[in-house]
Amino acid sequence: MRKIVFIVFLLFSGILFSQEEQLTRILFLFDASNSMNQKWGRENRIDIAKRTLIQSVDSLRGVPNLEIALRVYGHQSPITATYQDCEDTKLEAPFASNNHDFIINKIKSIRAKGTTPIARSLEASASDFPDKNSRNIIILITDGIEACDDEPCVIADKLRAKGISISPFVIGLGLDMSYLNHFNCYGNYKAAEDAEAFQAVLKNVINVALVNTTVQINLNTIHKTPLETDVTMFLYEAGTKNLLYTFTHTLNEKGLPDTLIIDPNKQYDLIVNTLPMRSKMGIRLKKYTHNTIEVDTPQGYIEVQHRTKPKYSVVETRVKEHGKSTTLNAQKIGTTQKYIVGKYDVEIFTLPRRYATVDVEQSATTKVYVDAPGTLNLNGLTPVTGQIFERMSDGTIQWVCNLREDVTSDRWDLQPGNYLLVYRKIKLKSASYTQEREFTIFSNKSISINL
Repeated sequence: MRKIVFIVFLLFSGILFSQEEQLTRILFLFDASNSMNQKWGRENRIDIAKRTLIQSVDSLRGVPNLEIALRVYGHQSPITATYQDCEDTKLEAPFASNNHDFIINKIKSIRAKGTTPIARSLEASASDFPDKNSRNIIILITDGIEACDDEPCVIADKLRAKGISISPFVIGLGLDMSYLNHFNCYGNYKAAEDAEAFQAVLKNVINVALVNTTVQINLNTIHKTPLETDVTMFLYEAGTKNLLYTFTHTLNEKGLPDTLIIDPNKQYDLIVNTLPMRSKMGIRLKKYTHNTIEVDTPQGYIEVQHRTKPKYSVVETRVKEHGKSTTLNAQKIGTTQKYIVGKYDVEIFTLPRRYATVDVEQSATTKVYVDAPGTLNLNGLTPVTGQIFERMSDGTIQWVCNLREDVTSDRWDLQPGNYLLVYRKIKLKSASYTQEREFTIFSNKSISINL
């Protein structure tokens, strides 16, 4: 099945951009071939593409130092079983200022009926620009399949031979990823899965064309390679709590950090929401170029598991940076969580508490094992007051918990170990009635003590 594709060609004259404002020319190259009449969801592709393009053109009103134009192909000669017009390409609206209404009316009048001469339209588009002194950009909206004999990659080489450099974005809407390899001769590509993403991607591409300032945020491993990803990032106006951008960090199809569009006229504080978080303050972007922000966020994993599957309670753990008292994360047993490389203290909310100090290493999983608890059942005729203690291997005795005084029977899930129960019936008002019971708890075993 053919799919809608956006291809954006940035045609430069070879000169370096200065920091001064420069005229930008955007040529919309629109596919009106018969294949665009096919359904995508509940609508035809051509209707979705026309509506989205009209919205984009309308949004460009009042943008300074900008001229736009429209070239259409496949809209003049109907395709038949025996004939296709590979010369069916026409500049419908030449470059001019404030020609938005004219272009919008042209788009509304388009009917899809012909073939798909992408390469010839691309070649003709190079002549649509009055000169090479502006930032010349082509945005191609097409179903992505060349129907004539020419190869778009060959045309790209011809344009380069004429001194016109092509650096496109290729954005496929529901496109088979294997087909995207056909555009490697152009440059980078992006994928959009639905009409909403389609609209967002086109808006993003136009922002690239207008601002020409891009950013990638490298979340570096311990080896300084930008391979960490899938974490939320906040960009605040520097020195304030004014949140300007929220991004979930992504690696693109080539395994590189995704390219972002950010206003270059502001200064930023970056918060990377790792555990613990990392930050970079006072970031200034350089206009008219690609900026790279480097943040060291090497990460590994802590996995907390029972040694054997418990029959009874499920508990959580408390993870802290080593030597610090603040809780960093409450992690459930049976889960794996990313942490910045370093040393951590893990408090396991069993009875009694269990503790571990672990080292998290780059891209490795450090496992913390917890013994499955056993169960102590206490039964009596009257309420008692008392406490449970654990006998440690070094001979010391440590408090575990107090007995509840408002019940005659109770249940406690305890870690395997040796214990001492000290108690007295509440109604007996003499310490001489204190009693002791020794007992041992085993994982997934239950014992009962009658008081």
